[in-house]
Amino acid sequence: MSTDGLFELDDTPVAGDGAAESTLERPSATAPLAVRMRPRSLDEVVGQRHLLRPGAPLRRLVEGGAPASVLLYGPPGTGKTTLARLMAGADGGARHFVALSALSAGVKELRAVIEDARHRLDRHGRPTVLFIDEVHRFSKTQQDALLGAVEDRLVLLVAATTENPSFSVVSPLLSRSLVLQLQSLDSDELRELLRRAVADRRGLDGAVTLTPEGEDTLVRLAAGDARRALTALEAAADGALSDQGSDQDRAGDGPAVIDVAAVERAVTEVAVRYDRAGDQHYDVISAFIKSIRGSDPDAALHYLARMIVAGEDPRFIARRLMVHASEDIGLADPTALQAATAAAQVVQLVGMPEARLALAQATVHLATAPKSNAVIVGIDEAMADVRAGAVGAVPPHLRDGHYAGAQKLGNAVGYRYPHSAADGVLSQQYPPDALVGRDYYRPTTHGAERVLAERLPKLRRAVRGER
Repeated sequence: MSTDGLFELDDTPVAGDGAAESTLERPSATAPLAVRMRPRSLDEVVGQRHLLRPGAPLRRLVEGGAPASVLLYGPPGTGKTTLARLMAGADGGARHFVALSALSAGVKELRAVIEDARHRLDRHGRPTVLFIDEVHRFSKTQQDALLGAVEDRLVLLVAATTENPSFSVVSPLLSRSLVLQLQSLDSDELRELLRRAVADRRGLDGAVTLTPEGEDTLVRLAAGDARRALTALEAAADGALSDQGSDQDRAGDGPAVIDVAAVERAVTEVAVRYDRAGDQHYDVISAFIKSIRGSDPDAALHYLARMIVAGEDPRFIARRLMVHASEDIGLADPTALQAATAAAQVVQLVGMPEARLALAQATVHLATAPKSNAVIVGIDEAMADVRAGAVGAVPPHLRDGHYAGAQKLGNAVGYRYPHSAADGVLSQQYPPDALVGRDYYRPTTHGAERVLAERLPKLRRAVRGER
């Protein structure tokens, strides 16, 4: 909940004069399971071992070491909010805590918090921890408004973002902050979290039992997100306890059982973690193209499915397929570009969801096609030479001779028409003088390019008069 952009991390509405007091109190019994199970100390934190090992910067900050502003960057459900709460509780709770939501706060709210922090530090010597959730949603102006307070340590900034801060946070703020990347929880960490929530008095307190198969399903559905795992567990527990209570024969027979069926009844569809404007957008499309390039159609279809389920623009996917067809396949399979272009036409003319079939067909075609980067290497080398000044004059016999006076200038004089030769190829200079003998296109022996690899040297010798 928020009030004028200010909120407490336990979702307790902030009252009073516009500056939130630190209220890191225990959540109520009716709070969501994920809130009730939020770690109260570093010992309870699951995951992020690379940041919390003895002597690591984040552990020192949480344990009250030298203050520093921090940007916590990572996927949802990895503990950004939890770590901010723990940092606020360092020094025996001596730090004042204020939280802002980037979705609702503006420059006015930022300045009010900074001014309050200044007075609190001057009058009481009490530092302020300012937690900003989704800081990537702040504009450049809003981020710039933080610089002075961070520089002067009027506030200890703890900012959370699911996007790569290199793309979404202004450089001056980046340089003044410690950037720490959080990682998705692995399967073992999620299992530990689920088992603790089942047994702990703050959680389900043994009211349910989780079968190994049910646990496997929850781990799979969570996809590394601790909050999602606990939310799904709570929904499944509610359903299992409700079913047990309505079954008079089973009532009182012990804990309700959460199995695969109970989980599937509670969770109908997995939410795909994918921000079309953020880091996941670039990561998934990168993995998609690299899987095609690596000739793994199964992985490519997985990433295609993630994009489709998340609502990615199918035209964007089609454009990437068309680029890939020339960049990584080229003439090793001349039909690859045709397949990608056809898929783009289906997207345009038919639309989704049916167009997913054409996108999948093109994806499999490109992933299983022989690969060659000879086309992109050739054009890039040619462009590099041009940019370096290797251009030269067009040979006179190749110049346009279709206007009056062209022949008096020597244009088109001496041009030899290839079709007059028996095999359609004859000796003639085509490149500028400085580039004679420069080979840009070097076909591989993959797929259909094998024929070109055998034919092209003969063509070059004939054109250059070397036969």
